[in-house]
Amino acid sequence: MRVRVSGGRVFDPASGLVDVVRDVVIEDGRVVADDPTLPSHQVHDARGCVVMAGGIDLHSHIAGGKVNLARLLMTNDRAAFPEPFGDFCGCGGGQAAPTTHLTGCRYSQMGYTAVFEPAVVGANARHAHLEMADIPNIDTGGFLVLGNDDALLRLIAQGEGQGAVNDYVAWMLRATQCCAIKIVNPGGISAFKFNGRSLDLDEQGPFYGLTPRRILTTLQRAVTELGVPHPIHLHGCNLGIPGNIATTLATIGATDGFPLHLTHVQFHSYGTAGDRKFSSGAAELAAAVNANPHISVDVGQVVFGQTVTASADLMAQYRNHGIADPKKWIGMDIECDAACGVVPFAYRDKSFVNALQWAIGLELFLLIEDPWRVFLTTDHPNGAPFTSYPHLIRLLMDRDFRNAQLARLHKAARAHTNLESLTREYTLEEIAIVTRAAPARTLGLKDRGHLAPGAVGDVVLYEDGADREAMFSAPRLVLKDGREIVRNGEVVALVEGRTFAVKPDYDPLMDKRMDRWFDEAIGLKAKHFRIAEGEIRNGHGPSCVECAP
Repeated sequence: MRVRVSGGRVFDPASGLVDVVRDVVIEDGRVVADDPTLPSHQVHDARGCVVMAGGIDLHSHIAGGKVNLARLLMTNDRAAFPEPFGDFCGCGGGQAAPTTHLTGCRYSQMGYTAVFEPAVVGANARHAHLEMADIPNIDTGGFLVLGNDDALLRLIAQGEGQGAVNDYVAWMLRATQCCAIKIVNPGGISAFKFNGRSLDLDEQGPFYGLTPRRILTTLQRAVTELGVPHPIHLHGCNLGIPGNIATTLATIGATDGFPLHLTHVQFHSYGTAGDRKFSSGAAELAAAVNANPHISVDVGQVVFGQTVTASADLMAQYRNHGIADPKKWIGMDIECDAACGVVPFAYRDKSFVNALQWAIGLELFLLIEDPWRVFLTTDHPNGAPFTSYPHLIRLLMDRDFRNAQLARLHKAARAHTNLESLTREYTLEEIAIVTRAAPARTLGLKDRGHLAPGAVGDVVLYEDGADREAMFSAPRLVLKDGREIVRNGEVVALVEGRTFAVKPDYDPLMDKRMDRWFDEAIGLKAKHFRIAEGEIRNGHGPSCVECAP
């Protein structure tokens, strides 16, 4: 079946096409070269529309144990955002912690067709995959959390060597069907279990005697040598602590040229200047990112309102549980693997700290020069629900709107930011990069994020309008694999997505070693820990992302 999207203004920066009026032709779910002599079975009139590839969110907590705990904790969220009326699909409700079904519907209603869960703990990987399989209309993938797991820390502490670490990382990626490695507070979660309440980059942890720097560089080298496309996805030390900009800059300095992705950097960009001892470190971090082309970041923008924070970083969540809003929280140990904490929170524009956090995120977006190395995220739900993306896009594209919002903030916070002086406004090309082309490239998804022949037929039509929030809230049309799933902002069909995984090679002797580890330390057979291909996406198996050692 040939589908033609006709006469739209195409923004496809990965292919070098920016604001070019042309047709996009899809055949059997893939973009093909246009041959006007062949008939089209379906034609979509795109005149007056901006045409982009499907959006890709590389950091959004949408599935797994902590997300499910957040749903259980946030009964008020479900009451405030109940299931919509109608009998189309029975989505369920919620906004900060929506159901799996609603997650897929809301993302596709904004023009997103792929979303990645950035924190899959090995012990919970099967749960995460079951939930991802239940999310319609979007492709998914998981980033495996390592860096506090006892098996890895023991390998490093006992001096087993880089080869053994590489084999372990490859074994774990295959066993959990994940597509990248995430580190959360390297060594810090382990330290918390031994009563540590802080751990900086060069401090030794209390049991294994390892520094976060050593854990980070060892895993960076493993991912690089295994050829996993996405570099280490790092939630660094000291999240949320005033003065942590020094640690973040030191972390960039520790990379030895290995690629590194720093996640939700807004929460890692705080100084201690001023009478309140809380200030913006955005300019320093942006300068460091600009000067180091092997560094990429996602921002984790704060948007005002109710949300819930959910993280494997129990050290940080324990520190914050006293400011929970409403007053309830969950802390949980995940033996030998990690931990998690869930803390509800409401960001307020009249709060000095919250207002400055909002400004710091925008400063980062506007000061980091290369849009291919900064990605649009709110660290859903930690900074804000993902449904706030259209509002965030307007803040980036419309300086007058941005400054009007700034004028409403806490007066002292306005005095601590130079946001008003920043004149940059994102272009449609830059929005296409930060929400599509750049995430696809860093994740190694060669057939996504662009509209060249061979690309998957995920195409979005936005009616061009001055109000960018309205424009990006409700696309005129969203095609998934060439099939219409959203029209005029409403879901009209549900389709099953895919799940991406990597399959790096490892020494088969690691199988026997892991069998022993699971028998002796976990109390579960390794063969039961491993997730079979047939368990992914209702028996369809994963889509493999190529590794290039």
